[in-house]
Amino acid sequence: MQNIKIIKSISLIICLFLITSCSKNSPMKPEDFKNKEPRLIIEEYLSGNVKAWGVLQNRSGKVTRQFNADLNGTWDGNKLVLKEKFNWDDGEIQDREWVINKIDENNYEGTAGDVVGKAIGYSYGPAFKFEYVLLVPVKGRELKITFDDWIFKQDERVAINRATMTKFGFKVAELTVVFVKD
Repeated sequence: MQNIKIIKSISLIICLFLITSCSKNSPMKPEDFKNKEPRLIIEEYLSGNVKAWGVLQNRSGKVTRQFNADLNGTWDGNKLVLKEKFNWDDGEIQDREWVINKIDENNYEGTAGDVVGKAIGYSYGPAFKFEYVLLVPVKGRELKITFDDWIFKQDERVAINRATMTKFGFKVAELTVVFVKD
């Protein structure tokens, strides 16, 4: 009887591992967009002033917070410094400053004060994918949340951002943002 419980426990652990391993692999890849238009060159699009509006949804889809944001980027030919100011609907104001380095035509690396390590970015056609771990304040402590962040350029002024947030491979929230370039 004890052996059956052990086998069931091991089977459950293996199943959970397989499920979480599969959930990390997005069926969508940045290269899928390489021949599509309009081309999103992130350092050009985010240079200057950009306004944003967004909603945060919990894992069941319920909207839990909303925000508007002001972004201001400066490109020096090698790196983009992007200052973000988020105004959340509950009164919280959050500032973040990204430094995003262009590695080559399609690859980027970024850092910010609340990002663990480096963010990795990929740009193809109208899509920009950014992968990173963010320290998110929750109930007085900081949780490490993995972001799978996609920005899709719609036209010269508008881009749409969808981010899936996971912890231990499980989706904990989603973020939808609309950007409008001044």
